[in-house]
Amino acid sequence: MSRFNTIAILVVTYLVIYFQSTFNGLRHYLGVQVDLLPSLVVYTALSGGVVTLTLVAVCGGLWFDSLSANPIGVTILPLFVIGLFMQRSRDLILRDQHYAQMLLGLTASALAPLGSLLILINTEARPLVSWFSLWQWMVMGTVGALVTPVWFWVFDFIGRTLNYRPLGETSFRADRQIKRGRQ
Repeated sequence: MSRFNTIAILVVTYLVIYFQSTFNGLRHYLGVQVDLLPSLVVYTALSGGVVTLTLVAVCGGLWFDSLSANPIGVTILPLFVIGLFMQRSRDLILRDQHYAQMLLGLTASALAPLGSLLILINTEARPLVSWFSLWQWMVMGTVGALVTPVWFWVFDFIGRTLNYRPLGETSFRADRQIKRGRQ
């Protein structure tokens, strides 16, 4: 993955976290603050390297925790573990299939809050857990599943638009001998 792709993913990560912390539309209607970061980690794990995945998990987790009620650093480990597992087994995953992207987005969006909850339970923090948390968990998983294919489309569009595209092959072969002069 090129530096441009890594920078583009980090910029989108920052914008997504800012957007999800300031946009209150779904929070008022459904009672859920959606988290789009696990679905972005799915894209990063399937398209980038370990360095890009680590940057997204650490920077995204810190930015998310700084704008939420979580203690700083709680979401880093679940995001990184989910992304690392997907990145290690990406040869077996059908990256270009929408249903596989949605299933991976659902899985990541469901496991990331559970991992954060496990870490919060083992600290001095007292998380608010009730039956309504099950509703929030289901909505977050559904939104993560629906948004994951969108990340693949957005970054493919950015890559096609802004990255250098090599020229197509010419009609001349590289091993062709060109004779010059009189014959």
